[in-house]
Amino acid sequence: MKRRAFLAAAGALALPLPARAQAGAARIAWFSNTTQPDGQQFLDELRLGLRSLGYTEGRDLAIDAYWGEDSPQRVAKLAEEIVASRPRVIVTQGPTAQILRRKTSGIPVVFAFSGDPIEAGFVQSLARPGGNLTGMSFMTLELVGKRIELLREFMPQVRRIAALANPQHPGDQAERRVSETAAKKLGMDLQYFESRNIGEIDPALDAIAKSGCQAAVMFPFATVITRRERIARWAIEHRIPAISGWAQFADGGNLMSYGPNLRDSFRRLATFVDKVLKGAKPADIPVELPTSVELVVNQRAATALGLTMPKAILLRADRVIE
Repeated sequence: MKRRAFLAAAGALALPLPARAQAGAARIAWFSNTTQPDGQQFLDELRLGLRSLGYTEGRDLAIDAYWGEDSPQRVAKLAEEIVASRPRVIVTQGPTAQILRRKTSGIPVVFAFSGDPIEAGFVQSLARPGGNLTGMSFMTLELVGKRIELLREFMPQVRRIAALANPQHPGDQAERRVSETAAKKLGMDLQYFESRNIGEIDPALDAIAKSGCQAAVMFPFATVITRRERIARWAIEHRIPAISGWAQFADGGNLMSYGPNLRDSFRRLATFVDKVLKGAKPADIPVELPTSVELVVNQRAATALGLTMPKAILLRADRVIE
């Protein structure tokens, strides 16, 4: 893994620094709620996607990056600054699209959003967004049951599982219903726990530890990813394996992740930017769902939990952290 980490870092460093933009270059704002270390890989993928479409940074376009540092106050301030600067397109990572929706109806916004964009009010429908927002949604309900099946395959004896979710996150109630149905089909009881923000994550984890649940499904919302290393330490301490939807969760020391390949998805966002720059309106550009998924398995986490990863899961994994 040290070699993989080195190669990944080397790849990121190899990306050219933005050159001074030429007159007439389209200015794009990248707006993330996360820290730069957490979000840089996705900005790099967007840049790769734009480059594959023939764009040269500094000649055809300039990208200004804004990082919210996981602070709602900073995100709100940056939103005002970005809208006032009038970029051609704003590309958003995470819940930043929610505040931009209230700040501007004229600047095109391309989002990568973990929830349901219809329920969030971003778009009227996936096929016809109808406003100034479009992009990709990672809300893939068909994968929810697969995560529970993976936990059961990892621990055949498990009968009680916890689901940690944010009830204010658009789409989480639907994910809860699907999770309950999937658990019931497998003869398991699912208990629901809530965390609306970072301040509620520790009390929720304490409640899960006291509940008697033997494993946990962490819905893939921003707080879970931000606090993934804390969750990993908690899981090992209480011997409660956890799975979520994004590779960052497994990379952060947790047992498994199964969900959309976010690197591919952020690279795909470049096609939305390309269409807008060529004159298409976000209202007419359909929202897309991910076309590729990945299973990431953390063998080190399994060992720390005192458990053995089944060979069948290892063989299916797209990546194994050893």
